[in-house]
Amino acid sequence: MAYEHILLDREDGVGTITLNRPDVLNAMNRKLYAELADAVKALDADDTIGCIVITGAGEKAFSAGGDIHEQRSDDRTYTQEQLDAMSDPRRAYEISTSRKPTIGMMNGLAYGGAAVLSSSLDMRVGCEGTKFRFLAAAYGRINSTWTLPNQVGWPMAKELLFSARVVEAEEAYRIGLLNHLVPRAELRAKTMWLARMIAGNHRGAVMGIKSLLLQQLGQDLQGQWAAEKDYTTHVMRGAKAEDAFPDFIARKGR
Repeated sequence: MAYEHILLDREDGVGTITLNRPDVLNAMNRKLYAELADAVKALDADDTIGCIVITGAGEKAFSAGGDIHEQRSDDRTYTQEQLDAMSDPRRAYEISTSRKPTIGMMNGLAYGGAAVLSSSLDMRVGCEGTKFRFLAAAYGRINSTWTLPNQVGWPMAKELLFSARVVEAEEAYRIGLLNHLVPRAELRAKTMWLARMIAGNHRGAVMGIKSLLLQQLGQDLQGQWAAEKDYTTHVMRGAKAEDAFPDFIARKGR
C-alpha cells in the first residue's frame, strides 16, 4: 500500500509509524486509520522488526482524534446503516493485539480517538506537551472501556471516562498512563532506547510474554472490545458530529 497520511521507517529492529497530517493536528480520517492498520500489520509480519513505535508529526499533537469534518460530512451524506458498514472499529482492536510490543511516542496532545489509540498501545513515553482527553462522554459516545482500565486501573479509568477531563503530562505519568516522562528534546532518544532494548531481546520470548499477558486479563481484550461494540451498536448509538461538536464547527475547526 502507498501511504499518503503516514510515514513508515525501519531502523535497528524498530518500525516507526508517524501520523502525518500536521496541518490538522494529525486528525485521523478513514484513510489515515486504514494506512495505520496496514502499516502495523506489515511490521507485525516483518521478522526484522521487534518493536513498533507510533507517533505524530510536529510538536503540537500526537493526534487531535477523529476527523470531525469527515464525520460531519458522513452524517449528512450516509444513512446509519451505511455508516456502520463504512466504519471499522476492529482496526483499533487489531492494532492493540499486534504480536509485537507497541510504544506510543507521545509528542503532544492525544484527544478522543487518539486517546483510545494511545491507551491501546503497550507503553507510552511522553514529554511536557503530552496530554490526554478521553472525551467520548462529553459528546454522547462510548469508548476506551476495553483499553483504559488495563492501563490505569478501574477507579482512575472511571474518573477519566466519566469526566472527560484533560490529563496533563505530570498526572499521566503519576497514574501510569505514561511509562516515562522526559523533556521534549529527549523524547525520541528515550523512546528509541526502550524500543531498541525490546527489539534486541528474543523475539519469541517477548511475543510470548505479550500473548500471555493478554490472555490472562480478567476478561480477554476481544471480549471487552466486543462488549463495547455491541453496546454502542445496539443500545446507545453515538451522537452525530453535527450535534457532538457544535463549538468546533462554529469555530470552523480552528
